[in-house]
Amino acid sequence: MGKSHYKVVIVGGGTAGISVTSRLLRGSASLRQEIAIIDPAEHHDYQPLWTLVGGGAAKVETTRRPMKSVIPDGADWVQDYVTRFSPDDNRVHLANNEDLTYDYLVVAAGIEINWDGIKGLKDNIGKNGVTSNYAYEYASYTWELIRSFKGGTALFTHPNSPVKCGGAPQKIMYLAEDYFSRTGVRDASQIIFGSANPAIFDVDKYRTALEKVVERKEIDTRFRTNLIEIRGENKQAVFEHLDTKEQKVIDYDMLHVTPPMQAPAFIKESALADENGWVDVHKHTLQHVRYENIFGLGDNSNLPTSKTGAAIRKQAPLVAQNILALMKMQPLGASYNGYTSCPVVTGYNKLILAEFDYDKRPQESMPFDQGKERKSMYVLKKDLLPVMYWNGMLKGTM
Repeated sequence: MGKSHYKVVIVGGGTAGISVTSRLLRGSASLRQEIAIIDPAEHHDYQPLWTLVGGGAAKVETTRRPMKSVIPDGADWVQDYVTRFSPDDNRVHLANNEDLTYDYLVVAAGIEINWDGIKGLKDNIGKNGVTSNYAYEYASYTWELIRSFKGGTALFTHPNSPVKCGGAPQKIMYLAEDYFSRTGVRDASQIIFGSANPAIFDVDKYRTALEKVVERKEIDTRFRTNLIEIRGENKQAVFEHLDTKEQKVIDYDMLHVTPPMQAPAFIKESALADENGWVDVHKHTLQHVRYENIFGLGDNSNLPTSKTGAAIRKQAPLVAQNILALMKMQPLGASYNGYTSCPVVTGYNKLILAEFDYDKRPQESMPFDQGKERKSMYVLKKDLLPVMYWNGMLKGTM
């Protein structure tokens, strides 16, 4: 390894980490070669498109690029794992037994998928009709299951945990229903949504709109139910009702699982975590509540808003701005209102663009009612947002 000390250390080379780095470099020329991004991954994935991969409307290969290609010019990439934080010493410990010290730290390590959180999931994922769009390796299998479906029970789940992109578990269900209708197997099919949530969506306006979609598509919604076991050889899924603890076995022909998710272990076990394991930050400044030279954003933070890339698009400029202010010993002027967005695909060429803040109030950016399904918003998600992501957001220009 080269340098052992950096002005800024960024943990995580995902959407949040890359975006903040680009913003910092644009904001201060003196930070060139003074920022380290720590991430062990070989690739950087544009995960929002995996829903459309699962629905046969995009190719999985287009969602992945080499990590090296997205590291901003002027930053150093440390390809390793963080094992531990020592925030009192301004130090992070790496898996190779070396340390990095910093003046400022940004924790943007994302969320960890717990594939062991459902009994039988790891043994059956990618076979026995069990799939998940939450992994590059399985999104194409989702499409294989949908296009070969000849009728029966198609089961979709949402777990009893925070998840990234909270709308994704239902988006693929709407695409599947649309495809079944187009191929003439819908009448021979039952579509069930087993969700741990109490309703289809958190925000009243979009909940009402999506309830109409569910009703129109005749989807059997079963709320407050959590998938706890998969018996793949028998094609059975076991659900537990969160209130009554009653268990129910459902026979399926295809099962799309959204696995439970959690804070990464090295964060959960650190002094940076709150009681639930997430990076403990002030919800408006994104500064750590105990360490003023540490910031957290994105999925690994305890911000009380949905964990989406759109939220990061608002958080990243704010974190960069506040770090630059701190460096100049100025007040932290940038404030985050909890904005997040969830483009809910409701079929091919149909999408409801939900945008809202901490208070679950719509914060719509378009000059029309975004609670209605629109083809234009589907085109935005499918064709425009990926270009904006690779060429704008990651480069710190939007």
